[in-house]
Amino acid sequence: MDYLYDGTFEGLLTCIYYHYKNEAASGIYEISKYQHSMLNESKVIETDISKASIVSESIVKKISREAYVDIYYCYLSFLENKENYILDFLVFAFKYGKNTMNFYTHDKVLPIKEASLKVTREVHRFLGILRFSDIDGILFAKFSPDNDVLLLVVDHFADRYRFEKFLIYDEKRKKAAIYADETWEIKENINIESIEYSEDEAMIQGLWKQYFTDMAIKERKNFNLQFQFVPARYRKNMSEFK
Repeated sequence: MDYLYDGTFEGLLTCIYYHYKNEAASGIYEISKYQHSMLNESKVIETDISKASIVSESIVKKISREAYVDIYYCYLSFLENKENYILDFLVFAFKYGKNTMNFYTHDKVLPIKEASLKVTREVHRFLGILRFSDIDGILFAKFSPDNDVLLLVVDHFADRYRFEKFLIYDEKRKKAAIYADETWEIKENINIESIEYSEDEAMIQGLWKQYFTDMAIKERKNFNLQFQFVPARYRKNMSEFK
């Protein structure tokens, strides 16, 4: 039986709950991406927060907090078929318990660790290269991450810019994190195509570009190293590369 969920982390954990308490899942898939087949039975699983909480608490208690974080980061990754990697990992992990994370190179553990590490690295990278602009008193930043890291990024900037108002827009997934008055929320299905900068903001961006150019030492340019730190796919939203 293929279990279909709504794409949320809680929905995924609800499917894990039914895998153990009802009928073993042959696979778990996001309902919007599922290809129906006459060969496979499928069932839509409604997200149940209480059942999801039971699974999350079991992961932390029986395996480890580290495992729970890795699972969540894997869920945020762009890893294809990630739901079933997570399912296979948990079947393995509930068997070996707290020793699970010692099996780093095991084929049930390694994909989760690698996906988690890629998410962690991308978050760390964007904490350094995300560029904010002043739009009528609101700080605005736009990015297009490979992984779904908006929630992880906004938590950092909510602490750093505690007394500001800002909006971070994930243009790839069409959603935005909005922060004001020391609280934030994520809005889905947001479409921001263009932003008009004020004269002051345009001037500041021009000064930053000039500073970036003037500080460079021509004889010491290392483009290979530069691309390692700031890949080309991230540069379109960085004023110094425009």
